[in-house]
Amino acid sequence: MSAVATRELTMADALNEALREEMQRDPTIFVIGEDIARHGGLFRVTAGLLDEFGPRRVIDSPISEAAITGAGVGGALIGCRPVVELQISDFVSLAMDQLVNHGAKWRYMSGGQVSVPLVVRGPISNGIGMAAQHSQTLEAWFVHAPGLVVIMPSTAADAKGLLKSAIRDDNPVVFLEKRLLYSRKGEVPDGEHLVPIGVADVKREGRDVTIVAAGASVQLSLQAARQLAREGVEVEVVDPRTLKPLDIDAIAESVARTGRLVVVNEGARAGGFASEVVARTLDHVPLSDFKATPERVTAKDTPIPYATPLEREVLPSLEDVVSAVTRVMQD
Repeated sequence: MSAVATRELTMADALNEALREEMQRDPTIFVIGEDIARHGGLFRVTAGLLDEFGPRRVIDSPISEAAITGAGVGGALIGCRPVVELQISDFVSLAMDQLVNHGAKWRYMSGGQVSVPLVVRGPISNGIGMAAQHSQTLEAWFVHAPGLVVIMPSTAADAKGLLKSAIRDDNPVVFLEKRLLYSRKGEVPDGEHLVPIGVADVKREGRDVTIVAAGASVQLSLQAARQLAREGVEVEVVDPRTLKPLDIDAIAESVARTGRLVVVNEGARAGGFASEVVARTLDHVPLSDFKATPERVTAKDTPIPYATPLEREVLPSLEDVVSAVTRVMQD
């Protein structure tokens, strides 16, 4: 069987390509957000779309996240497939009524008579000195809301394939992109490339410890795995890719083999997604199969500081991941 041809793209370019391909395929798709048309978006993910598709489908909006998301929900209800861009994912707090109370609920409340094929994209911008109101990792908010699909890609290929699948899905999808990954290059398959929603991917195989991580935490975990391999510890890195629905079967299968679990997540510790992964895994893997108590590596429970040294202190580090793996190996 011949290998699939690939090209090297940044994550930002892969997302742009996904949007372009889907808009060429389906005329009901439109994108809307602040500065996404003439300026191509704050981080250039929508660059060039206005020239190809025009202002009726690539819409510069007022500075109102509530209005942008509300327009997306309304557009989805009348048969379009809107893609909403929030400049910074933190700003979703201004649109939670539209997203959680309306978008997430309409399919259920109508008994399936209507669907809400909406994608809300937003970059997670910690690690670049954006301070407390622009640097949060809020995926736990959305995972907690019934009716939403939540996606967080870690590679260019996954970003493209998952965004295309999200646009085609009939449920509202929150699509979280790490700002620091936009410039990271990776191999993306040629031709039609779709990644299924709800299917995890093993980014690195290992026999001793399972690390579960999504988004930028995957790259941090792979770096830790390479360092630990030099010490004889083989770490398996499982990337859920979709946080909801969560591929708990893939996670549980890995943990049942290794007997050890470390969850790495940039969200705050209290009530965070890392806790959900640990709890769900304990539901599926007998306690007798665990060789050590599961560990969580998370951000500290504090607003993200502006000063770079303080921000580094709050966010998970390579040393934090290595230390957690070392502890479960010694338990």
